[in-house]
Amino acid sequence: MPDKSKLVWTSEPAAAKRLHGQGKLETGRDVDPAKQTIRVTVDRKRRAGKAVTVATGFEHSEESLAALATRLKKRAGAGGTARGTEIEIQGDHVDLVTAELTRLGYRTRT
Repeated sequence: MPDKSKLVWTSEPAAAKRLHGQGKLETGRDVDPAKQTIRVTVDRKRRAGKAVTVATGFEHSEESLAALATRLKKRAGAGGTARGTEIEIQGDHVDLVTAELTRLGYRTRT
């Protein structure tokens, strides 16, 4: 029976280097915008009452998502970030972000 345990840490330098190399995640692949449905909402929780527009559901690589976030931030004239599969834009910009994503070919939900 094969061993199903997965080594997650070791003090042996050679094994640690090999383990570190294996732990790298593959970069996400870019999916056509027409095949993605993005949910755009306003979040005020855990933010001291300040509004943040959150767009979730992207299937892009980190670089593509960062470029899209930059484009949306410039369009809104606000700061923000791209994290995982979501983009956060400071402020309540649901209509603007929804319109821009629709113009770029994404399906959106609010």
